[in-house]
Amino acid sequence: MVKKLLHTRMRVNDLDRTVKFYVEALGLKVARRHTSPRGAQLAFLQTPNSEEEIEICQLPDSPAVQVQPDLMHLAFEVADLAAFAAELAKRGHKLTDGPTRTSTGHTIAFIDAPEGYEVELIQKG
Repeated sequence: MVKKLLHTRMRVNDLDRTVKFYVEALGLKVARRHTSPRGAQLAFLQTPNSEEEIEICQLPDSPAVQVQPDLMHLAFEVADLAAFAAELAKRGHKLTDGPTRTSTGHTIAFIDAPEGYEVELIQKG
């Protein structure tokens, strides 16, 4: 039986650009970086108030990553979506969809991360 979720891995073409986005736009922290035994460049990102990490992976000599539309996204809770969006804009990042009020009373919005991955921002209602 599984004990808990440890991390989610996302493969990218440009590790440094992707890590910079998550650190600068969302305020995540780099927990560690290293090269795997198979030669993959890895960076593990920490999210506030979560034990799970996001593993960003760049594989050498691999075909380019081509993220399909709406394949997957990461979702993060924010306290004040309007304030968070204003801060994102100051850092050069715009919402790509929303904000939208859901039937559950939450407000959601999206931004695009490098490589075509999508990030959902949720303000609980």
